[in-house]
Amino acid sequence: MERKIVQVFYGAGKGKTSAAVGQCIRAASLGQSVIIIQFLKGNDAEEFNFLEKLEPDIKLFRFEKEKESYDALLASKQKEERQNILNGFNFARKVIDTGECDVLVLDEVLGLLDFDIVSVEDIINLIKLKDDYCRLVLTGRDLPKEIAEYADVISKIELEKDLLN
Repeated sequence: MERKIVQVFYGAGKGKTSAAVGQCIRAASLGQSVIIIQFLKGNDAEEFNFLEKLEPDIKLFRFEKEKESYDALLASKQKEERQNILNGFNFARKVIDTGECDVLVLDEVLGLLDFDIVSVEDIINLIKLKDDYCRLVLTGRDLPKEIAEYADVISKIELEKDLLN
């Protein structure tokens, strides 16, 4: 097995998830198994439902029960979703620990820091957990320097122009 690679797509621009999905499609086309775990987007992120057609090569998991994204929920609903999100984070730990896939994408995992759902140390411990995967891909708006130190490839995605919003 090749050494693990930690790749990060971060920034205020649109396209971080799409870039990560591109890595997944590339890996799957090479015969690698891929798991994507999405955080903070709710369970109704329709733009990625097409990934279900790519199973079993690419498996998509969402642990949130609410349709709306986490930041759009009332505080009472956020409290409930917080546990679902932590279940997803613990599932990611299990996937790494068991070497269940070649590529693991943790979509918006860096956003969990903004809501104090996990800590920088939690993410670093996840990265350091085990070498039983080829690639771990993290996405989110902000990249703390402590996590950046563990990344092999970092891509900052910035919005230069958006006439649609």
